[in-house]
Amino acid sequence: MNIVVAPDSFKECLSSKKVAKAISKGILNVMPIAKIFEIPISDGGEGLLEAILPNAEGRLVSIEVLNPLSKPIKATYGILKDNKTAIIEMAKASGLELITEHEKNPLVTSTYGTGQLIKDALEKGCTTLIIGIGGSATNDGGVGLVKALGGKFLNANGIGINEGGGNLNQLSSIDISNLDKRITNCKILVACDVSNPLIGTDGASWVYGKQKGGSDSDLEFLDYNLKHYAAIIERDLGIDISKVPGSGAAGGTGAALLAFLKGDLVNGIELILDTIGMKEYIKKADLVFTGEGKIDEQTLNGKTIAGIAKMAKQYNVPVIVLTGKIGERIEGLYKVGVCAIYAIANQPMSLSNAIKNAPVLLQECTSNIMRTIQTFRIT
Repeated sequence: MNIVVAPDSFKECLSSKKVAKAISKGILNVMPIAKIFEIPISDGGEGLLEAILPNAEGRLVSIEVLNPLSKPIKATYGILKDNKTAIIEMAKASGLELITEHEKNPLVTSTYGTGQLIKDALEKGCTTLIIGIGGSATNDGGVGLVKALGGKFLNANGIGINEGGGNLNQLSSIDISNLDKRITNCKILVACDVSNPLIGTDGASWVYGKQKGGSDSDLEFLDYNLKHYAAIIERDLGIDISKVPGSGAAGGTGAALLAFLKGDLVNGIELILDTIGMKEYIKKADLVFTGEGKIDEQTLNGKTIAGIAKMAKQYNVPVIVLTGKIGERIEGLYKVGVCAIYAIANQPMSLSNAIKNAPVLLQECTSNIMRTIQTFRIT
């Protein structure tokens, strides 16, 4: 039996690689002769490097950048074998995984470190940038990123505003005269895992701000600030990015990459599946396992599971999903190719215990599924 194991990460719990290992162990416990293709996946968020580099020759580059709270850290990105294509994972420099729970604060967190990764790739001669913008800890509209590349965001006194989405209301003018000129010669593909606009009830702040540490009053303030930011961009650059699908990704970083770097927002999972040649693996498969930390109505909006299921459906390959939590309104996933969805917890337990035992829970749940499959194959 040929089985593709292609999960996304379980956010703030397990990387996609570790999830794939646990699922594979569960399969082999029951069916040791199964041929398994482990392909950790990312839809543009955490795990982008793990998803692409093992399946495309390249190297890792490590540099010092500023994390979301402007503290120095080491962050990595990839350069493919052509020495012209960089794979930049925003989460490595500006991600939630880099700060503790009590440090989360979208009013002050910044994307500056992601801009530093882009700048280093330009200095190394890269002319194609694939930038995954999921998993961020930020809501600054990508202002920090653009600052790192030479852009200036000034208050009424001509002084640069401070980092974070909480300071965008002070923005009076934008100066991009010193923006890195090498950007104009770059092809920039933005792997985006959501289709949310920049502002409004479906926008960056209201939908994702709470998971980044924002209170209800913070979210209202942040959305107001992004509206002001969008208005200044439209006035100074002549571009209205407020309602563009995907502009709200990564706390508005999608908007900045559109407006300032002229990037192309593309469906992250489709770009990555194409880059790694996933279609060839699925063509040969009898079964696909995938999964991520939580399944809900957002999973249909450009997420890993929907992308894999749609591809597998073309070849009549069944897809089984494993997850930590099943949310509401997931019925649409069955229409795009998912056959079954399993929550891995086998009894009531705290979140901390679920996170601690996630590898074992994944393995045991997979083994039980394989026993059921084996029973029907025998009979």
